[in-house]
Amino acid sequence: MQFRTGARGHAARAFPLLRTAAWLVALGIGVAAFAQDRLAPDRGTALVFEIDGAIGPATADYVTRGIQGAAGRRAGLIILRMDTPGGLDTSMREIIRAILASPVPVATYVAPSGARAASAGTYILYASHVAAMAPGTNLGAATPISIGGGLPFGGGQDQGQDQGKDQNKGGDQGGDGGDGQTGGGEASGGATKTAPQNAGEAKAINDAVAYIRSLAELRGRNLDFAERAVREAATLSATQAVAGDVADFIATDLPEVLAKADGMTVSVAGQTRTLATANLALETVAPDWRTRLLGAITDPNIAILLMTIGVYGLIFEFLNPGSFYPGTVGAISLLIGLYALAALPVSFAGAALVLLGAALMVAEAFVPSFGALGIGGVVALAVGLTILIDTSSPGFAIAWPVIGAIVAASLAFVFLIVPTAIRAYRREIVTGAEEMIGARGEVLDWRTRQGHVFVHGERWSASSPASLKKGEVVRVVALDGLKLKVEPDPAQRS
Repeated sequence: MQFRTGARGHAARAFPLLRTAAWLVALGIGVAAFAQDRLAPDRGTALVFEIDGAIGPATADYVTRGIQGAAGRRAGLIILRMDTPGGLDTSMREIIRAILASPVPVATYVAPSGARAASAGTYILYASHVAAMAPGTNLGAATPISIGGGLPFGGGQDQGQDQGKDQNKGGDQGGDGGDGQTGGGEASGGATKTAPQNAGEAKAINDAVAYIRSLAELRGRNLDFAERAVREAATLSATQAVAGDVADFIATDLPEVLAKADGMTVSVAGQTRTLATANLALETVAPDWRTRLLGAITDPNIAILLMTIGVYGLIFEFLNPGSFYPGTVGAISLLIGLYALAALPVSFAGAALVLLGAALMVAEAFVPSFGALGIGGVVALAVGLTILIDTSSPGFAIAWPVIGAIVAASLAFVFLIVPTAIRAYRREIVTGAEEMIGARGEVLDWRTRQGHVFVHGERWSASSPASLKKGEVVRVVALDGLKLKVEPDPAQRS
């Protein structure tokens, strides 16, 4: 009995130790699992940015900020999913600079089927580390369109569609075998020979050729087609682009882009890197409020409407000082409009005509010329708006209905509002201290050069260089604080 009791006592004393050991083992397993989860290699993400429509300041801001922040998000790949007819040269170059400086590989994916990477989009595709296209897409037509010395890139929607229709014809003419290549490796495609009309156009085209050839050399893409895309507005279908070493592969969707890009060797920031993209998780980065706001105000139609509201708001404030609301709204609209126009390729001649038109309409309000200044201002405004934006790129031209609405509002301002304001301005003042000037009153008492007069039912102290007498009618000529300066009423003395 003593033995059994001793055994039972030992077991009772050992149980807390076993329980503590069990807790320690469980805690160790939990810590190990947590550490394994934290220290395991991250699957990584592929950030997707949508470029849909004309490339402008808002698109450039959206893409460049996204590329610059991709490294901080541990992204393994950046995908620019593109469908664009072209855009502005400055915005295109801003995006390309961000791609070339990016520590994260960038893939341009022309999608969905029926999309295109025309003009500026072709340059961006050439600059990217990976170039992919969906079936039924096209690229090319990268000739710069210059108006008034600018260098915008945009074939225009009609031109891009015509180029797309001519691709098959160009492919048939490209070389023997119909594989979309000539003997020298030049990709075939629809092309229209465009000869420079002057030295300015020749400089613009040669600069664009040198730029796209440098990108082609950097990424090992087809040099001949790069030059033909600029000089002849040549285009390629997706199949022709892959066969001609312009694009890397055709992919039907984003997962296929990741699968086909996996294992490719590219040069990123001067270092050779083998892509490991097969297991990356796709994450679409939507434009934030800043990008949406910038996209709205940099629409030339919105920008010019803001400018118009600003100008008219300030005019109404000047015609009716102290109303505050027109001046406040006008100043804010004018500043936002000026900021938007500063981001766009504005023609100096167009801006000068717009300012001249506004000045002439303001002059009509203060120096009536029976409509001569007002009509001249409206004409100058209409011509200025027509040539204000120095580009023919799609999405960056002022619509004719907007110009017509502004011209109609300006004519209404000149012939309806300005005459009404002038009549109100010239109307006799009936309230306030200024209303006392010219008022008539009667002398109550007078001694030497001062006394008291009765004006508007009130007794006022008054002074006058003339000698006055009680009961004489006088006219107020000035107001010095609460003392009137009067003179004999000429009508009464005559």
